Amino acid sequence: MTDMTLKTSPSTLLDTALDMPRKRASRQAIEPTTHTPAEGFSYSRDFFEDLVDTALAHAKKLGATDAAAEASEGCGLSVSVRKGELENVERNRDKSLGITVYVGKKRGNASTSDFSKAAIRQTVKAAYDIARFTAEDKSSGLPAERDIARMHRELNLFHPWAITSEDAAALALKCEAAALATSPRITNSEGAGVSAQQSHFFSAHTRGFRGGYASSRHSLSVAPIASSPGKNGDMQRDAWYSSMRDASELASPEAVGRYAAERALSRLKSRKVKTCECPVLFESPLAAGLLGGFVQAISGGAIYRKSTFLIDILGKAAFPEHIDITEDPFLHKGKGSAPFDDEGVKTRARTVVDAGIVQGYFLSTYSARKLGMRTTGNAGGSHNLIMSSRQTAAGDDLDTMLKKLGTGLFVTELMGQGVNYVTGDYSRGAAGFWVENGQIAFPVEEITIAGNLKDMLMGIQAVGADTYNYGAKTVGSILVNRMKIAGS
Repeated sequence: MTDMTLKTSPSTLLDTALDMPRKRASRQAIEPTTHTPAEGFSYSRDFFEDLVDTALAHAKKLGATDAAAEASEGCGLSVSVRKGELENVERNRDKSLGITVYVGKKRGNASTSDFSKAAIRQTVKAAYDIARFTAEDKSSGLPAERDIARMHRELNLFHPWAITSEDAAALALKCEAAALATSPRITNSEGAGVSAQQSHFFSAHTRGFRGGYASSRHSLSVAPIASSPGKNGDMQRDAWYSSMRDASELASPEAVGRYAAERALSRLKSRKVKTCECPVLFESPLAAGLLGGFVQAISGGAIYRKSTFLIDILGKAAFPEHIDITEDPFLHKGKGSAPFDDEGVKTRARTVVDAGIVQGYFLSTYSARKLGMRTTGNAGGSHNLIMSSRQTAAGDDLDTMLKKLGTGLFVTELMGQGVNYVTGDYSRGAAGFWVENGQIAFPVEEITIAGNLKDMLMGIQAVGADTYNYGAKTVGSILVNRMKIAGS
C-alpha cells in the first residue's frame, strides 16, 4: 500500500489541516481576479437609503407609532464538479425590502422584492394592517435610544471576488484532482465546489438609527470517497473546505483536496467499539458545536421561555474555572463581525464566561425586556466567540491532546440532531478513532455517544491550542472527562 496514511498518523494529518488557515504560503493562496467590476451590485447605497426613507415616511403617514425598514441585495456564483466533469453553474441575485411597523405595542411585518413605489406602499400598508389587528405585547418595540449605534466601525468585511464560472470550475477541478491523486484508494468523489457570495444592505428606523455595509463570503470544498481493495472492500467518505471573506486567504485547492482525501483514507477499516464509558476528545470543528449549544442555552428566547437546561445560570458556574469565553464583534474580516446588530444596537466586546462563571446572556431588545434586562446587542446571533482554557499551553497541539485523552474516543464526525436543549440530554451518532495510551489505535464508526450537556460543559478537562474558526466561533479540540459510548 502506498497511502499517505501509512506515512503520516491521522492525528498529524488532522493537526496539519486545522492549522492550514494560519499557515498559508502566498504561493498556495488563490488570488482574486480583477477583470470584472469590483462590486457587482445592481443597486447603490444611495438608492437603498431613498428606498428605506420612502418606506418609513409612508409608515408614519399611515399612523405608525414607530417603524423600521431594511433594503438588501445579494449576488454570487456557485460551481460544482464531479469526477472531472462540470455538474452545475448557478448564479444567484436576490433583493428585498422589509418593513416592520409598530402601532403602540402592536407589531406587523411585511416584505417585498419589488422596489417600485406602488409595491413599497402596498408592503407598508400590509405591515400596518397586521400591526393594527395583532395582539398587543408590552415587550414589543424598537430599541431604546441609549442602545442605538451612532458610530459605525469599518471592519473590512467586503472583498468581492470577480471570478468567472470557467475559473471557478478550474479551481474546483484542481481541488478534486488533488484528492483523487492522493492515493489509488481514492476511487470516487461526491464532487467539489467553489462559491463566491457578496451582499450589502441599508437599514434605518424611527428611533434614529441609520446604517449598512457590504460583506462577502467565499468557499472551496471537496468530498472524496476512499475504498479498500477486494470484493467486500470498505468504502469511506469524508470532506474538507476552506471559507474566508477574502478569497486570497483561502487555502489552496491542492491542500484542501489532499487533506480531504487523507481524512477519508484514515477512516478505512473502521469498526465498532464495545459499549463503555470513557473520556471523549472532540475535534476542534466539532468542539465549536458544543460552544454553539451553550450559546443557544443562554440566548434570550430560551431563557425567558425557561426552555433551557441552564435556567438562572447568570453569575453561576457553567464550566470549570479554567474556561473563559469572550465575544469580539470588531475583528477585521471576522465571520461574526458587525458594528451593530440586526436592530441597530451597538455591539461591544465582552467576557461571556470568566473562570467558568457566566457573566451575561445573548439578548435582543425583545428578550431583554421580557427578562427585565438590557439588550446585549445580539439580535441576530453571537459575534466572534472565542473559547479558551487558562491551562492550555502553546504546544498543546492535537497529538498532545490525544496524550491527555489517554484511552478513549476521538470524535471527528457527528450525525443526527439528538440534542434536547430543554433538558440538556445529548445523544448523537459518531465516528472517529479509538485511542490507546495516547496513540490512535483504529478508526471507529456506527457508534452513539451520550451524556448531558450540563455535565459535559462542567466536565471539560482541557482545550487544545489547535484552534479552528467555524463561522463565528473559534475553539481548539475539547476533552470531556466522561461520556457513554454505545457500540457493539
